[in-house]
Amino acid sequence: MVKFLQVEGRGCDYIVLWLDCDKEGENICFEVLDAVLPVMNKPRGSERTVYRAKFSSITDTDICNAMNNLGEPNRNEALSVDARQELDLRIGCAFTRFQTKYFQGKYGNLDSSLISFGPCQTPTLGFCVERHDKIQSFKPETYWVLQAKVNHEKESSLTLEWDRVRVFDREIAQMFLNITKIAKEAKVESVSKKEKVKQRPLALNTVEMLRVASSALGMGPQHTMQIAERLYTQGYISYPRTETTHYPENFDLKGALRQQANNPYWAETVKALLSEGINRPRKGHDAGDHPPITPMRAASEAELGGDGWRLYEYIARHFIATVSTDCKYLQTTISFSIGPEHFTCIGKMVTSPGFTEIMPWHSIPLEESLPSCERGDIYPISEIKLLEKQTNPPDYLTEAELITLMEKHGIGTDASIPVHINNICQRNYVTVESGRRLKPTNLGIVLVHGYYKIDAELVLPTIRSAVEKQLNLISLGKANYHQVLEHTLDIFKRKFHYFVDSIAGMDELMEVSFSPLADTGKPLSRCGKCHRFMKYIQAKPSRLHCSHCDETYSLPQNGTIKLYKELRCPLDDFELVLWSSGSRGKSYPLCPYCYNHPPFRDMKKGMGCNECTHPTCQHSLSMLGIGQCVECENGVLVLDPTSGPKWKMACNKCNVVVHFFENAHKVRVSPETCEVCDAALVDVDFNKAKSPLPGDETQHSGCVFCDPVFQDLVELKHAAMRHPMHRGGQGKRQGRGRGKGRRLGGRPNPKKPKDKMAALAAYFV
Repeated sequence: MVKFLQVEGRGCDYIVLWLDCDKEGENICFEVLDAVLPVMNKPRGSERTVYRAKFSSITDTDICNAMNNLGEPNRNEALSVDARQELDLRIGCAFTRFQTKYFQGKYGNLDSSLISFGPCQTPTLGFCVERHDKIQSFKPETYWVLQAKVNHEKESSLTLEWDRVRVFDREIAQMFLNITKIAKEAKVESVSKKEKVKQRPLALNTVEMLRVASSALGMGPQHTMQIAERLYTQGYISYPRTETTHYPENFDLKGALRQQANNPYWAETVKALLSEGINRPRKGHDAGDHPPITPMRAASEAELGGDGWRLYEYIARHFIATVSTDCKYLQTTISFSIGPEHFTCIGKMVTSPGFTEIMPWHSIPLEESLPSCERGDIYPISEIKLLEKQTNPPDYLTEAELITLMEKHGIGTDASIPVHINNICQRNYVTVESGRRLKPTNLGIVLVHGYYKIDAELVLPTIRSAVEKQLNLISLGKANYHQVLEHTLDIFKRKFHYFVDSIAGMDELMEVSFSPLADTGKPLSRCGKCHRFMKYIQAKPSRLHCSHCDETYSLPQNGTIKLYKELRCPLDDFELVLWSSGSRGKSYPLCPYCYNHPPFRDMKKGMGCNECTHPTCQHSLSMLGIGQCVECENGVLVLDPTSGPKWKMACNKCNVVVHFFENAHKVRVSPETCEVCDAALVDVDFNKAKSPLPGDETQHSGCVFCDPVFQDLVELKHAAMRHPMHRGGQGKRQGRGRGKGRRLGGRPNPKKPKDKMAALAAYFV
């Protein structure tokens, strides 16, 4: 990307930066400038050459306005992002690496590939566990409620609510029941009628959109933001990351409303608003970033479909509601006396539905109409009884409630809140139950309790909230970037050392909930040191543990592991295991010791036998490599000796799989090479009954890439792999398998560029 920008920018006089108009966008502005300014033409004197476009939606009007009012990029906002990235990465890396290595080396059933810590992620988990603790410690209490019913028409009764609401003493409740039972009639003490207003909603910001999407649409925050981003880039809505709930005075509300005039679901409401005149939206909070989320052009269900349409529909309805009138209703309150006790009955009647026409879920519920009565009227009592009830524990936090807590305590930003919630779900700290409620797992509970035991500030929202305030001061130019960074890092450095020294406190909690490595897993392959069976631990991350040597060996993830024919590695005498991603994927053998301790200089940690450069081992790349991969640069196609009778070779770097010689009896890699492409030749032996070779031959030796006899017997595919490989090695291979070979089919599969520090920071935060 840097090279591309430099090619585009070479010889240019001016640069206009059209990045997202938030702090992260501002940060990218300066990354672009670092790449482009050295190759641009030098400015003449003090001539200005760098411009920044500020826009909130991708519409003609907004783009033209941005171009006519170009500003400058804000370095302070960019520095605040740099500070956040560095803090999150360094703090997250330190705590995560220590926790993961410490606990995965002791316990076998944690079922989590890493035990992460993040200055935002951990307080987010803390909110969920705090609610769990309240549920566990809750003790229900019995209480009693007095309920009365009076007759006001034939075969019709009115239920009255007790003014005392409830009592927690059975004898006192029985006393009130006995007193009221003496009375046979209920007397009207007062009748009041009051016109009330249910206010239309404030303009929509990101946090409110995420709350509603989770609670009403059943869509997770991360998924919601992805859809909102897509709707924005397609021009359907304005910028979806905003804290503002107030429209600026010059915002074209009528223009945005006219776009919705032909939608069949709300066309009548919109046309009525346009003809009668719209109401100015309520004055909300102006964060000074972007206008509220607004529909910018018309869309239909057929265009967007599925969740895209559901989210767009809500955004459109919410916007129309903000320029509609308030809902007005008449509330009638009748107070009754039954003996010395007082009861109340409340009724509501809508006089003007206002915005509830477009948002019917906010409408006033239809209630039974109250009788027309005056003070002093008497009604016969049809029933009076005592109801026994119990207090209920709170329920697990919903995503919507968690978002509210995070916003209140300053954990994360409107853009990062979905990422933090998604992280604690993916890391197996919470599970999403019905109603999108977040229930902490055993691991999540133990982690939070451990933090409370060692240093409560690691899990409480207070420190992160204070850091966010400092970062905001950097963006406003009121705090020094280097001072904030050094001060915060110093605090967490001290906390980290104290955490390491006190880890035994968390370990005591772990011991209660999880099993030691020695008691976990099932025997699989023999250790090359003590020759006893090592145990295979399937829980993430899967690994082998030798309890006698007290050694743990990492394995490739996202596949199955089984013993490989009881064969041993010639270097260390460890029994080989076979990793497989399924019948449609790839598989290769590996030595557990070599996988963790590379035996040769040109090998890296995490390489199997299909990348081993041992010159004579029958499982190595030197013996089974056939030719260079047809798609990636550094990969070699290696014969899978376990794949018969559906033989295949697979790239040891990417997911290319080549199927060949189905039903062959035997396939071997020859020591000879092809004269044309330098690939290793293959010796194939077919069964006589199923041989596809011409002239009833059963044996043939040739190049997979060049031999005309083999041409129709070779088919390129891509392995069915839902997860990326555990790692990607680099470097050229030695020995056989360096032949170019010709492309067998399929299209190139270019590698994605490596992510930068921002992505790593997001991972740990």
